[in-house]
Amino acid sequence: MAGPLQRVLMRSAASAMPRARASEWHYGPGFDPQKAAAQHQALTTLVLASGAEIEWLTDADDGLADSVFTHDPSLMTDHGAIILAMGKALRRAEPGLHEAAYRRMGVPILGRIDHPGQVEGGDCVWVDSRTLAVGRGVRTNQDGIQQLANLLTPRGIQVYGYDLPLWHGEEAC
Repeated sequence: MAGPLQRVLMRSAASAMPRARASEWHYGPGFDPQKAAAQHQALTTLVLASGAEIEWLTDADDGLADSVFTHDPSLMTDHGAIILAMGKALRRAEPGLHEAAYRRMGVPILGRIDHPGQVEGGDCVWVDSRTLAVGRGVRTNQDGIQQLANLLTPRGIQVYGYDLPLWHGEEAC
């Protein structure tokens, strides 16, 4: 699935990240929530300038700092959204935010990845409209990849799993 971005789900870094503890979220010692909010605002400006419509996740004081990374909790297909299952324990509530937003927006839900499967969208790359590459590692496991394949193969989409290297180890995630 490649093409011009028409509609995108986002969440404000200004509201999601201000009280984030860098060590808890593995952000590193240079994390600055005000700088993150400014950078996110710049991204928002670019997205709007592209002509894409932004759908905002409801802001709440839920402590989900990583929820600004909206590529991870769900995967969009031409057939609807797939609600993923997060490998990072602190992010396990995020797919529910996406599902609620999609239902509000009228986006069909194609399916979901269920425990013990894990898939995060950052490990998924659309090669073309009929080919999805999925990295297997700390946040995405073989069970999750198989569940994706079970959802997508009947729709003519091939799913290929491959091993990801561990860069700084599991704690870097």
